[in-house]
Amino acid sequence: MNIGQAAAASGVSAKMIRHYEDTGLVHKPKRTAANYRTYSESDVHMLRFVRAARDLGFSMRQIGELLDLWRDRGRPSRRVKDLVLGHIADLERRIAELQTMKSTLTHLARNCHGDERPDCPILERLGRG
Repeated sequence: MNIGQAAAASGVSAKMIRHYEDTGLVHKPKRTAANYRTYSESDVHMLRFVRAARDLGFSMRQIGELLDLWRDRGRPSRRVKDLVLGHIADLERRIAELQTMKSTLTHLARNCHGDERPDCPILERLGRG
């Protein structure tokens, strides 16, 4: 199939497929005599894997590691689990940071009159750095 068909079948845009190929995340596909990319069902399956991993927030580096583990049928599952647990820890850290930001912004918004006066605790707080 061509890149448009592979994109539709995998849920990954043609632009992202090219990006994944350029960065080496996925191998470059075979080419026709006219130099068009051609994709197999196996390629589409791999693109679906990448899309699923991206949907779960894995980084490109982590997806590369997951792909390597997926291809290695002799891998110990603990390597996969360790990678996922590390990702979970990172997500928990990011969630905590977002909750702190939300709390700070909520406090600032509550203390802002939001009227015609120029006084604004939000801008004052940002101005303090």
